[in-house]
Amino acid sequence: MPVSSVCVVIDVPLKSVMEKIRIAAKEAGVPVHIIKNESRRGVGYALRQGMEYLNNTDHSIAVTISGNGKDDPREVDRLLTPVVNGRVDYVQGSRYLKGGRTERMPFVRKVFNRFYPLLWTILTDRKCTDVTNGYRCYRLDMLKDRRINLRQEWLNGYSLEYYLHYKALTLDYRIIEVPVSKVYLFGHRGGYSRIQPLKDWWPILSPLVLLFLGVRK
Repeated sequence: MPVSSVCVVIDVPLKSVMEKIRIAAKEAGVPVHIIKNESRRGVGYALRQGMEYLNNTDHSIAVTISGNGKDDPREVDRLLTPVVNGRVDYVQGSRYLKGGRTERMPFVRKVFNRFYPLLWTILTDRKCTDVTNGYRCYRLDMLKDRRINLRQEWLNGYSLEYYLHYKALTLDYRIIEVPVSKVYLFGHRGGYSRIQPLKDWWPILSPLVLLFLGVRK
């Protein structure tokens, strides 16, 4: 199933990176819209920018994919088809379902990525096998739900993805998981990920805790 357009959001772009993006955009075969931010606002801020752009330009569905090469673009159809067919509102990619796979995942990540979905399953009473995987597909009508407010400052970082995941689970949206690949490339400065355990893990954990306790809405 073809993708109709691509939206790339990039913070503080280097000239060399922008040149690669422009070359890739010319070769993409679909319209590519580039949003450039002059300062780092956070991954959640960037995701919201992308989804709001698509929503405001009459797109109805968004697929989010890792910008560092860990996700396989050839698997977009697995996430997109159930939403296009009207079966579900939201698809979570899972490396742990049959047909999914992961390679070169660091040990600490293996432990956390197995424990965290179990905690989600217990607190939301919805079966989760993978929560930290950013390969997802959304029906953009979700953003019009007044019970979902992405324009909260605390969501500008990693929290936004998990906030939206919690809302989808607890507001009875139709959700499924589909098998996908996640390959850790160790290809950029700083190692396999830009997530720093002490600094960034709380924003990943906090939406589940704060929303479950009713501290945030």
